[in-house]
Amino acid sequence: MKAAVLHAFNEPFKVESVELGEPRDGEVRVKLAASGVCHSDLSIQRGILPIMAPVIIGHEGAGVVEAVGRGVKSVAPGDHVVLTWLSSCGVCRDCARARPHLCKRAAQLISGGGRMADGTTRFKCGGHDMPHWVGSFAEHTIVAEEAVVKIREDVPLAAAALVGCGVMTGVGAVLNTAKVEPGATVAVFGAGGVGLNAVQAAALAGAEKVIVVDVNDAKLKLAKEFGATHVVNGKKDDPVAAIQELTDGGAEYVFEVIGNTSVIEQAFNALRAGGKLVIVGVPAVSSQVTFPAAFFPLAEKAVLGSYYGSPRYRYDMPMILDLYMAKKLKLDELISKRLKIDDIQVAFDLMEKGEVARSVIAY
Repeated sequence: MKAAVLHAFNEPFKVESVELGEPRDGEVRVKLAASGVCHSDLSIQRGILPIMAPVIIGHEGAGVVEAVGRGVKSVAPGDHVVLTWLSSCGVCRDCARARPHLCKRAAQLISGGGRMADGTTRFKCGGHDMPHWVGSFAEHTIVAEEAVVKIREDVPLAAAALVGCGVMTGVGAVLNTAKVEPGATVAVFGAGGVGLNAVQAAALAGAEKVIVVDVNDAKLKLAKEFGATHVVNGKKDDPVAAIQELTDGGAEYVFEVIGNTSVIEQAFNALRAGGKLVIVGVPAVSSQVTFPAAFFPLAEKAVLGSYYGSPRYRYDMPMILDLYMAKKLKLDELISKRLKIDDIQVAFDLMEKGEVARSVIAY
């Protein structure tokens, strides 16, 4: 089978023949149908996020269950599933409070060097153990049972794959983290894959105005198709002034989905009194951002983080796909390019140039 292997940071992926073992206790082997190419994958390739190379990555996937290990109960061979890149324990304090994305086990697995919960690997490349993190940049992968969500079988799997990260992150930031209400004014900084999902979720929630800021006119045009009522090119106009003018003083909810500290500060300044800034984009770990302290008590401005859209995987992901099948959320329109695994580096080049909402690797 083929997989795209990242041997070292800041190097292209190498498509190689790899071997994959059988699922052990509590594990699921999935035949991938599609994998989205996410900006987080680019951050891993650049060494920004703490996933060590060599490794097989890709975390936005969907496919069909091939085999299950002993003790697996939630899925069976033949089931259609979406992969999640967090697999929570289900019993800790945060899981019990419907916050599985904050589970300590999930955080430990991400920092575990691409190995399974028992510390071993399932892939081999050139006869050597090859760690993997989710592994949707491979034709087949093995993940923990908690990292698969069973979905309805009439959903196209290329569309379902996007729910594994970008769609869940953007939609969840609006509906779960911020809880945008009908009639609200919303601004979104960044019209990439995650930003477009925040836009359509805000429209779905009944926001009166959805203002999108980007520096790419093609992305701003696409944002209008996803529900933006107004767009601002941040290179040509002052986005803070534009948002304040359009909303009579500032938006009630502002979403930053880029992970740029300067943009985060702009987004804070675009808030009205009592507003909420939701930071979705992930800046470099060492970066700092500064806000005027007086605005917190005197204007009741709030700053929230949104991790993966604050998801409840087994509820939110099927719900999003139900909305898609009811034609209330756009997923197909997010797919700008469909590529083969051999062309994976093309997908990354297109993403860096800002020419796509999402590229999808189709198996």
